[in-house]
Amino acid sequence: MNQKTKKLTVLGALCALAYAATALGRVPLVLFLKYDPKDIVLALSGLLFGPLTACAAALLVALAELFTLSENGILGFLMNVISSCSFACTAALLARKRPGTRGAAVGLLFGWGCMVLVMLFWNYLITPLYMGIPRAAVAELLLPAFLPFNLLKGGINAGVTLVLYQPVARALARSKLL
Repeated sequence: MNQKTKKLTVLGALCALAYAATALGRVPLVLFLKYDPKDIVLALSGLLFGPLTACAAALLVALAELFTLSENGILGFLMNVISSCSFACTAALLARKRPGTRGAAVGLLFGWGCMVLVMLFWNYLITPLYMGIPRAAVAELLLPAFLPFNLLKGGINAGVTLVLYQPVARALARSKLL
């Protein structure tokens, strides 16, 4: 099997795993916000294969969610892609500068921060459209609801990704898929 086929196979498996994590692992937290662990898998794909791979995986998984699991339609798709890419692509991009666990840790930390800031902005812009409430009401929810949710989501995703990164990388290398 050539390298491109191996990479595509691993990417397909990671996308399926990310989708399954969403379908089976959703946990409602506050308002309409639900935690799901798909960004862990997407960040792993980015750390293993680069930020463009993380972006492609985020788009594919969000598209699959749009047609099967989504409660928010195209706006939910947009928010999923923005959230996942801001976390996973940022982490992968910065981890490329310094390979290894330390680089991954720095990338994940910055990915976490980026996702929190980006999602505060996008929640302010998009949430009024699908919740049907005034933007001023959403602004009042930014600090007490959206900020803690995104801090918790990003922290869990960054921590679990960091724990899994080296074992997954070693397993894929041993099986000659990386």
